[in-house]
Amino acid sequence: MIFRQLFEPVSSTYTYLLGCPDTGQAVLIDPVVNSMDRDLQAIQELGLRLACTVDTHIHADHITAALELKKRTGSRIAAPAFDRLPCVDFGLEEGRPLQVGGLSVSGLHTPGHTDGHFAYVVGERVFTGDALLIDGCGRTDFQNGDAKALYHSVTKKLFALPDETLVYPAHDYAGRHVSSIAQEKARNPRLGAGRTLDEFERIMAGLNLPYPKFIDAAVPGNRACGVCPVDLPEELDKYCRPMAESPQG
Repeated sequence: MIFRQLFEPVSSTYTYLLGCPDTGQAVLIDPVVNSMDRDLQAIQELGLRLACTVDTHIHADHITAALELKKRTGSRIAAPAFDRLPCVDFGLEEGRPLQVGGLSVSGLHTPGHTDGHFAYVVGERVFTGDALLIDGCGRTDFQNGDAKALYHSVTKKLFALPDETLVYPAHDYAGRHVSSIAQEKARNPRLGAGRTLDEFERIMAGLNLPYPKFIDAAVPGNRACGVCPVDLPEELDKYCRPMAESPQG
């Protein structure tokens, strides 16, 4: 498998490029609209063709590039079937892998951050979205989030994967790139080292996080598979403006 991890700095989002070397077909997991030119350049440089975009959930901190990439390349849009988005071409469900060339993308319903959240297993990698981060996890206080559901999603589903499975999250805010199931089970301060459900619920209830500054624009835009709102305030315009410079060059 051809693999690239790409970083969007405005929302600290990781987009993952997966390519089938036999067919030349590619998948983008969690593409961001303001970095899609960088992603398309990477696909072209690798001699691939974008077949499909896959989102882990309805994002609250950026606009997905799924719709714009479909317009530009003809790629299909895949997302959790749970959310029943009319703009989706392939609704992902557990037990029904998405096949793109030689790539098999197997979904795991991992609610808690949002009720429709999915993680995706591809070979020895799991793309955990916001359900499981490196030494952390996504918040559970909006979009039908639920701390108890997230605890069970991580401990019963993600931690049940082989210890050597590589964990690739949707975000990292400290420059880290990858973890493993063994590492998160051992040392994740919220969910690892045998944390109980009661302990986890107390941790999440005590976070006192601020209201997400882009959520009111991002959620309706992402329910339409990636529509940037018109007349964004100047301080939010950066979420939809094409990146002038990419950390990947």
